[in-house]
Amino acid sequence: MIGAAVAGYLLGLSLILAIGAQNAFVLRQGLRGAHVFAVCLTCALSDAVLIAVGVAGFAAIELALPGIAPLMRWGGAAFLLVYGALSFHRAFGAAEALEPAAAGAGSLGAALATCLALTWLNPHVYLDTVVLLGSVSTRYEGQSLAFGAGAVAASFSFFFALGYGARLLRPVFARPAAWRLLEAAVGVTMWAIAAKLLLE
Repeated sequence: MIGAAVAGYLLGLSLILAIGAQNAFVLRQGLRGAHVFAVCLTCALSDAVLIAVGVAGFAAIELALPGIAPLMRWGGAAFLLVYGALSFHRAFGAAEALEPAAAGAGSLGAALATCLALTWLNPHVYLDTVVLLGSVSTRYEGQSLAFGAGAVAASFSFFFALGYGARLLRPVFARPAAWRLLEAAVGVTMWAIAAKLLLE
């Protein structure tokens, strides 16, 4: 059970570490101290719902279509390879630094609306949570709940750490080199998970 939970945590964390619009928004809100708790909770709860759908849904689908799990595992590995390649491309591509000052704090309603849009209107979130996490969870027969719980814990810990730790990170992530290192670490993690899936 612990092994499945740790695996879910690590995969879930790897999937949300990549720099994107949602993370940039949470970071900006955190740097301003604007609606941080509400924004972090909204992101984490949204992830929890999607992860639950993925884990529960794939278990049901696998019962109806026993051959789908290997197909999804190969598809998930391919997705991870591409995802990792994109991270490496960003790591070694043009130097960029996140500029938190680019967005205004706004009202609570506007912040939550933006947060929900960045989460639920992003097609990648469905690939990450429902498809990828759901398919990998089928590897943990009888422990998929622990795997899903680990992934949910990763979302909660990441978003709240990002939101409330943003002020501490401001000097670090003002430099392009910090983003390069983060993207390279994400790329390595993605390819390592893909290799594990392909070698099974």
